[in-house]
Amino acid sequence: MTEAGREIEKLLALHPKGFDLSLDRITRLLSALGDPHKRLPPVIHVAGTNGKGSVTAFSRAILEAAGLSVHVHTSPHLVNWHERYRLGRKGGRGEFVSDPVLADAVRRVAEANGGEHITVFEILTAVTFLLFAEHPADVAIIEVGLGGRFDATNVIERPAVAVIMPIALDHQAYLGDRVELIAAEKAGIMKKGAPVVIGQQAEDSAREVLVATAERLSCPHAVYGQDFLAYEEFGRMVYQDEFGLFDLPSPRLPGRHQFANAAAAIRAVKATGLPVTERAIERGLVSVEWPGRLQRLTVGALAKAAPASSEIWVDGGHNPGAGMVIAETMATYEERDPRPLFLIIGMINTKDPIGFFDAFRGIAERVFTVPIRASDAGIDPVALASDAMEAGLRAEAVSSVAEALHAIGRLVEEDAVAPRILIGGSLYLVGDVLADNGTPPT
Repeated sequence: MTEAGREIEKLLALHPKGFDLSLDRITRLLSALGDPHKRLPPVIHVAGTNGKGSVTAFSRAILEAAGLSVHVHTSPHLVNWHERYRLGRKGGRGEFVSDPVLADAVRRVAEANGGEHITVFEILTAVTFLLFAEHPADVAIIEVGLGGRFDATNVIERPAVAVIMPIALDHQAYLGDRVELIAAEKAGIMKKGAPVVIGQQAEDSAREVLVATAERLSCPHAVYGQDFLAYEEFGRMVYQDEFGLFDLPSPRLPGRHQFANAAAAIRAVKATGLPVTERAIERGLVSVEWPGRLQRLTVGALAKAAPASSEIWVDGGHNPGAGMVIAETMATYEERDPRPLFLIIGMINTKDPIGFFDAFRGIAERVFTVPIRASDAGIDPVALASDAMEAGLRAEAVSSVAEALHAIGRLVEEDAVAPRILIGGSLYLVGDVLADNGTPPT
C-alpha cells in the first residue's frame, strides 16, 4: 500500500463511512486550513447523475490542448486514491498527484481537523482544495461527489461555470425519489450571476427545475437542445450554438451519448472565457481519455483469460439511465459487427439492479453475476442473478470475473463468432478489473 493509502486507511478507521450531507464540517475544516477554496484558479464545477465524468474528461482534454494547465478532481477512484487529484502542468498533460505530496496533504488536513466529527469524503475534499490552492494552474475542474447543494465541494463561492449533466434516479435515500427533487439538489451548485450550462436532460421536469433555478439566480444559462447542440453527420460531429457552428471530428469516447457530453464540455469551456480555439477543441475530442467508461480491454491478464478474439468492454455505469446508454451502445456495435453479448455484472446494494438489467433485455445472451471485493455493500451474486432473471435475462452467479470469463469460454464453441463481453455495474468492480488486468488509470 502507498504512503497516502495508509494515511487514508487510518482516517477510514476513525471516521464514519458513507455520506452526511452538510457544509458545516467542511467549512470549519477549511477555515482551520486558511480557506484554500478561496485561492483557486477559475473553477468548472460539474454535477449530474450521469455524464459528469465524461464532460470533465472532455473539458480537461480541450483545455490542455489549448496549452492550459488544468487541475482535476473526480471521485470515486478506480484503483488508487491518487486518481482523485490530477495536478495541471503548463503546456502538457496533467498528472496524478505524487504519493509523498498526497500523503503530506492528507496528514495536514487530518491534523487541522483535530479529531472532530467528519466524513472521510469531506477530508478528501479539503485535500483537493489544499492541493489545488498550493499548486498554480490556469483552471480547475471539480466534480461533485453526491448531489450538489450539500456536497462538500459546494463551498466554491463563484465558479467560472456550473455544469449540470443528465439527471436520473440515483441515491434516492439522500436526494429524493423524483427526478425534479434530485434536480433541485444538483442545481444547488449554481451561484448568483455565475454562468450555467445545462446538459441534455431525458426528463422535462428536471430541465424545468434547472432552468427555473438559473433564472431565479440571474445566471446566464445555456440549455442543450435550445442554446447549443451536437449531432453526427458524415462520421463527424457538428457542434452549434448561438455563436456559430463547428465541423469537428467525432469524439474519441465511444457511444452516441458522447456527442451531447462533448457539446456540454465545449459550451462550458467557452463560458469560462479562457482562450480556447476551434483547433484546441478538435484536438481535445480526439485525445480525450476516461478510464472505466466504455473502455476496451485489449491487453492484460483478464483479456488473455477471455476466449480468443473476444471484444471486452468495461463500464462503471450503475443506474437505469446508464444501463440504457450502455445497452444502446452495445446494440450499435451489434449492428456493425454481430457477436453474442455476455454481461459480467457486480453491483452494490444502493442501486436498482432490475432497472439496470432491463435495458439489456433482448440483446444480452447471458449474465454472469460476481461479488465486489472493494466494497462490503456488494449485492450477493445469487440475489443479483435473481434480479437479472426478473428482468427477463438468463443469469448465473459465479465467484469471480475470471470464472465468468472461463464460463463464457465453455459456452462459445471454437468455430463460433468470438463474443462481446461487457464487465460493469459498479465502479468498484471496474476498479478491481483494471487492477487485476494490470491496466490501472494513468
